[in-house]
Amino acid sequence: MVLTVSSLCGFAAADQWSQFRGNRMDGIAGTEHPQRWSQTDNVRWSIDVPGEGWSCPVVWEDRVFLTAAVPLTESDSTGPEEYSGGGGSRRDDLTRVNYRWQVMCLDANTGDLIWRQTAREGRPRMERHSSNTYATETPVTDGNHVYAYFGMTGLYCFDMAGNKVWEKDLGSYEMRAGWGTSSSPVLFDGKLFVQVDNEQQSFLVAIDAKTGEELWRVLREESSQYSSPIIWSNSGRDELIVGGMFYRSYDPQTGTLLWQLDMDKGRSSATPLAVGDRLYVGTEYRNRGGADDGGGFLFAIKPGGSGDITPPAGQSQTEHIAWKIERSGIQMASPAYCNGKLYLLERRSGVVHCVDAETGSTVYRSRLPRARAFWSSPWTSGDRVYCVDTSGTTYVLAPDDELNVIATNEIDELTWSTPAVADGAVYFRTASKLYCIDAK
Repeated sequence: MVLTVSSLCGFAAADQWSQFRGNRMDGIAGTEHPQRWSQTDNVRWSIDVPGEGWSCPVVWEDRVFLTAAVPLTESDSTGPEEYSGGGGSRRDDLTRVNYRWQVMCLDANTGDLIWRQTAREGRPRMERHSSNTYATETPVTDGNHVYAYFGMTGLYCFDMAGNKVWEKDLGSYEMRAGWGTSSSPVLFDGKLFVQVDNEQQSFLVAIDAKTGEELWRVLREESSQYSSPIIWSNSGRDELIVGGMFYRSYDPQTGTLLWQLDMDKGRSSATPLAVGDRLYVGTEYRNRGGADDGGGFLFAIKPGGSGDITPPAGQSQTEHIAWKIERSGIQMASPAYCNGKLYLLERRSGVVHCVDAETGSTVYRSRLPRARAFWSSPWTSGDRVYCVDTSGTTYVLAPDDELNVIATNEIDELTWSTPAVADGAVYFRTASKLYCIDAK
């Protein structure tokens, strides 16, 4: 197996965190950071963040970028609510509230606001789930511009001084059950790739990052999906990987379909993970009203596939499939990789699945003590795995052959956002605050 990371967890070449799950979109931090913290311990600074947003912070050198949807008349009734199961509620009433969709630039050393710009002001184009927000998609930066995607509200480009360079309206389409959107864009080779899966007209689009011009668009036979695309740079080529009931690989230059894999239904919420010459993809198992709605499979994919790479019935290994497992535990949180192992978090049960990344065999399946639901994706730093539950508690795991929790760090605030890690600091967003965790 060819890997571009070390046998532990590896460190990225550049110490930035430029998009969802980092530069390589793999959740592997470029530097080690404190293993222990609280709301006061090892906190360099913390600030209040107005409005709502589950988007993740992104970091470039000494600047942190964050997005939020700020109601013009803010009240407790507009913010996201903790998900309690049973489907939650649909917030149709919020379409009558006026919002400002904003991009913030902060000083990474102090938390001071450098600039705040409004991308759009008005009423939301669609309802959302009570636990979702109108700023759930994570922005992207290349050090020259920051690109903020607010789902059906639009895509916006600002320069590093906060000037709006261009904006793009990709349309507004109905989402499943009025849950809203969450898929973040990915930036590669001067192009922004945006996955717009919905109930009406799903598509994948490539946008010129400099001009906002649409370069290509492909229609997709998918309904609403919530995972984000990634770039898989393997030993053979660069591939744009997009989740759904069929996982698909596209040529990022042209949008040409390279291969597809039937996931046997389910829902694509977790973003795929690429580690060298292995790609790990899965969909959440769905059981509604006692009926098996499919999904729950996790695949390890090898490079070079073309056409339909779905294994024949009863087979779990083929030329381009290294292994396939059922009921893998993959749900909302994206997988993490450390020390040759994959870590998958169940949403409501607090269970962590540890899987051998080479063979697909289960190393262990254990419940984290007192853990709440997991929506935030785990990350790795050095030889540690960090898992954040919805209460803001971070469980720090050693990559052993059985569950070994070496630290439990409590923030005690509602948390869905995945932290950013850069220059030895963790930028940790909750429903109301942003913390800079750093031992310096």
